[in-house]
Formats: sequence, C-alpha cells, structure tokens
Amino acid sequence: MNILVIKSSVFGDNGNSSALVNTKVEQLKAANPGATVVVRDLSAQPIPHLDGERVGAFFTPAEERTAEQQQVDDFSLTLIEELKAADHVVLGLPMYNFGIPSQLKSWIDHVARAGITFRYTENGPQGLLEDKPVTVLAARGGLYAGTDNDTVTPYIKLFFGFVGITSVELVYAEGLNMGDEAKENAMKEAKSVIAG
Repeated sequence: MNILVIKSSVFGDNGNSSALVNTKVEQLKAANPGATVVVRDLSAQPIPHLDGERVGAFFTPAEERTAEQQQVDDFSLTLIEELKAADHVVLGLPMYNFGIPSQLKSWIDHVARAGITFRYTENGPQGLLEDKPVTVLAARGGLYAGTDNDTVTPYIKLFFGFVGITSVELVYAEGLNMGDEAKENAMKEAKSVIAG
C-alpha cells in the first residue's frame, strides 16, 4: 500500500488536524505493515500560489516552454503523480475563516489540470483519476458540520469528485476552541471514529 499524507495546518505537526492524520496513518500502517508513506506537509514546504506566470506555464505547449516554465509544469506533475500513485490519501483539513487553508488551495490549483486530471466533454466535466479512499480529518474551532456555514465539506468533496475520486470519508473534530474539556472530548471522539 502506498499512502499519501497531506498536512495543511499552519502549525505543522502541532496542529489538531495533523494529530488526527498521524493517528490514521499509524492505523493504516498497522494494518499494512509493508506500506510506504509519502508526506506532503504544505506548511513546511509551501506550494506557490497561482499567478499569471504559473498559469502561463501550464498553458504553454511543452516545446515552447522556457526552462522556468518547464520547472513549474514538472512540479505540478510531481504532485499529480503522488496522488495517482497513492492507494489511500490521508488529508488533514483545518477550517480557517470558513474555508480551507490557502496552502491546500495552492495544492489543489496545481493538481486540478484540464487534460491531465479532468477533461470537459459534451456531457460536462469528467475526472481522469482512478477512485481511491480519501480520509479527511477535519478540525474546527466551532461547530459547523451539517450547517450552512460548513463550506469546507462540499468543497473538498467537489474537488476530489471533479478529478474522479468519490470515495471520500470525513472525520470531524469540532468545538476545539470551546474550552479544554470540549477539545479533549472532540479529539477523543474523532480518534475513536478513526479506530473504527
């Protein structure tokens, strides 16, 4: 088994979502002793935000690219290959100001590429990646799951579905900023869901 781990907390391994990610990865490794783990920590190694130059590199034909543009394309393709090669994706997903971390948005912007991970057809968009299990460990300071204020759950499902990955499971740890007891209970409950 090849496990792709994506951490997007600005606090790195000290983030609540990262703690849940580590719990899930240990569970997967215990069940699959020969598993390989690829870690993409978006806080430790930030992915550049899209700008005109990066988008221009994507749309420039390979034979016309400058060396700098080719580097941009190669980096994007590396991220896509990591996702393609994974048998299971474990994503740590904090909610910041009602949305996903900008670091994760940058990863998505380099992975969602027309003609590579999705294509437009007469019947609408079609994902080009094989389906695989994605476990999303969602950490929130307040209580959002199941409410109109949870913009993160539909967004992350939409993105993965758009590229062909529909087996997305979310595990929530909520109310983490509502007192020590609430945080402790929420983390314990989330870890129990992970344990199955």
